[in-house]
Amino acid sequence: MSALRRKFGDDYQVVTTSSSGSGLQPQGPGQGPQQQLVPKKKRQRFVDKNGRCNVQHGNLGSETSRYLSDLFTTLVDLKWRWNLFIFILTYTVAWLFMASMWWVIAYTRGDLNKAHVGNYTPCVANVYNFPSAFLFFIETEATIGYGYRYITDKCPEGIILFLFQSILGSIVDAFLIGCMFIKMSQPKKRAETLMFSEHAVISMRDGKLTLMFRVGNLRNSHMVSAQIRCKLLKSRQTPEGEFLPLDQLELDVGFSTGADQLFLVSPLTICHVIDAKSPFYDLSQRSMQSEQFEIVVILEGIVETTGLLYGKLTPIYIWI
Repeated sequence: MSALRRKFGDDYQVVTTSSSGSGLQPQGPGQGPQQQLVPKKKRQRFVDKNGRCNVQHGNLGSETSRYLSDLFTTLVDLKWRWNLFIFILTYTVAWLFMASMWWVIAYTRGDLNKAHVGNYTPCVANVYNFPSAFLFFIETEATIGYGYRYITDKCPEGIILFLFQSILGSIVDAFLIGCMFIKMSQPKKRAETLMFSEHAVISMRDGKLTLMFRVGNLRNSHMVSAQIRCKLLKSRQTPEGEFLPLDQLELDVGFSTGADQLFLVSPLTICHVIDAKSPFYDLSQRSMQSEQFEIVVILEGIVETTGLLYGKLTPIYIWI
């Protein structure tokens, strides 16, 4: 059985079958029960190995407006393709709107028809149509200043619009560039170089039954104030009859002794002693294999190179 498990992995389980009541061929003399590989039923995990939580919010109704009240965080949480789309769309709409305002001023003053008159002073020099008004706005907004198109002192409405343009441009730049900077500086990709063991094991260590798994850092840069926590997600029913579908229990991985504070310069083994205070104390090996629960490991720390707080979420599967 161990050879079959090593060959086919954990996606299959070995099932012993007999010839009675089945279409299998009769067994020969001295042969034991036949073994058959049956695919395991995939369990729906609360947290995937990449840290993504399989949770969808439903029946929100009018509560979706709360996302717009915190618009900055909503934009940061969006995927990159939507961030780039909103970034380009916002600048494009703002540029076209302000260029239209300059064109409207030139049109209402009659500058478009009198621009080539020698003794006439327009609001904006050398603006003849909408493309030239758009180029004037880009030159002033981007502080290029070619010197060919410029605002004159004979146009008070143009001066007011220029002030409004400066304020609006500063607000748009601060909002969108700040959003992109925060999204780029998020240390999510740091998780790719933090490795957890594929399975946790339960065995004896120091004379105590212990749940163990390993964690390691592949980068040379350290994580400052690294701390690890473990959560046991399990459904249970209270004595009052209330059913809790996702009850969270804390697994002690050294909180009382300070062992949860990690100096992660080399791979470390994280231990949870299964004693009378452990949620696994009353579970046998057979019941643990059939019990529906999930262990989620949370690693937090400060990235040394950026000074940003980082956290990684990953599930651990127990190997008995």
